[in-house]
Amino acid sequence: ETPFLCRVCGKSFAVVSNLARHQRVHTGEKPFQCGECGRQYSQRAHLTTHQRVHTGERPCVCGDCGKGFNINSSLTKHGRVHTGEKPYRCPECGRSFSQSSNVITH
Repeated sequence: ETPFLCRVCGKSFAVVSNLARHQRVHTGEKPFQCGECGRQYSQRAHLTTHQRVHTGERPCVCGDCGKGFNINSSLTKHGRVHTGEKPYRCPECGRSFSQSSNVITH
């Protein structure tokens, strides 16, 4: 059961703190600020990820070549270099690409 309901959009949450975090989508509130550059974020996790730009931390490491990335999604995209996976297909010509942005550019 999800007893905590957003009054703006009706989305429901099981935990009140998740509702509070969600409500920032509607209010635009960004209470988490980077001490280095001042950028603000609505979620603490997004600030933590951003701070890696300043620290150079790259905790997501490729098991094939050892290259490091600051976020897991970048590691996932990079992994396609090794696997050859091309999950994104152009709807017009059928050509496949390793990244969705390449389909758009194509």
